[in-house]
Amino acid sequence: MTPAARLRAAPLGLLAVLALALPVGALAQDTLRIAHVDWSSSVASAHVVAEAISRQLDVRVELSEHPVGDAWRAVAEGEADAFLSAWLPSTHAPYWAEHEDDLVDLGPNLEGTRTGLMVPDVAGSRQVGRGGQRGVNEADIVSIADLEGRAERYGGRIIGIDPGAGVMRQTEAAMEAYGLQDWELVVTGSEAAMIHRLREAIRRGDDIVVTGWVPLWVHARWQLRFLEDPEGVYGGREAIHTVVRPGLADDMPAAADALDAFAWSAEEMQQMMLWMVEGESAFPRDAARRWLDANASRAAAWFE
Repeated sequence: MTPAARLRAAPLGLLAVLALALPVGALAQDTLRIAHVDWSSSVASAHVVAEAISRQLDVRVELSEHPVGDAWRAVAEGEADAFLSAWLPSTHAPYWAEHEDDLVDLGPNLEGTRTGLMVPDVAGSRQVGRGGQRGVNEADIVSIADLEGRAERYGGRIIGIDPGAGVMRQTEAAMEAYGLQDWELVVTGSEAAMIHRLREAIRRGDDIVVTGWVPLWVHARWQLRFLEDPEGVYGGREAIHTVVRPGLADDMPAAADALDAFAWSAEEMQQMMLWMVEGESAFPRDAARRWLDANASRAAAWFE
C-alpha cells in the first residue's frame, strides 16, 4: 500500500502522528516543481509544459531557474520534480553519471539535437573586407580543423556561453583535439550574451566562431553553418531527455504521465523560442500560451 493509501485508510486521530512519521514528499503533493536553465530551449520546454499541465490537470506548477549542474542536482536531491533539458548521451554525460542512481529517465522529449561550433553561412559575394577587397567570407571554413592557423582572422576567440554548459566542456576538448592552442574560449556567461556577440558580428560583417546547438532560435533568424567535426568530439546527434525524481509517479501520477508523454520537434521548439524573443509574446508564459493555442492537437496528445 502506498503512503497516500495508508493515510486514507488510517483513523482520523492518527493522521497527525502519521504525517510526522512519514518522510518528506510522502504526503499528497499539489505543486509540480520544474527546474530549468537560462537557455531559450530550456525556458521554452519548461513554460510550455507548465502551461499545458496547469490547463489540463488544474495542477499548480512552480518553475525555478538554476545553473545546469544545480538543475540536475535539484531533481536528484528532491528539491525539484523534473528537468526537461537533459542532453544525452554525450553533452550532459558527466551529470548523468553523477546522478543516475537518484533519477528516473523518461526518455527523449526532442530528438535530433546536435552541438558544435558555428559560423555565419554568408556567401563570398556578400562580404568584403574593410578595404573593399573580396574574399573575406566563411566559405573556406568547413571543418573545425580549418580553424588551425586562422586565429588572427577571428581574434583568436571562440565565443561561448556559461561555464557549466556541456557544449563548453566539449569545446575545450575540441580545441585540444584540433590543435587550437592559440585560441581562447570566451565565457560570456549566458546564451543571450553569446547571441548578442553573434548578432553584432553579423551586422558588421565580422568573422566569428560561436558555440552552437540545435534547437536554437537563431537558426530561424540567420543562416548559420555547423563546422564538421571529423574527430567526433561533439558526439553527433543526440536527444533532449526528461528526467524526474523517483517517486513522482506515485505522488502525482497524472502529471508524471504528461511529462512522460511530452515530446515535440526542433522546428516546433524553435518557433516557440522565436516568439519568446520578439513581438507581443516576448514573455515566456505568453509565448507558451500562443504556442499551445496554435498546436492544440499536439498538446492534447500529451494527456491521452
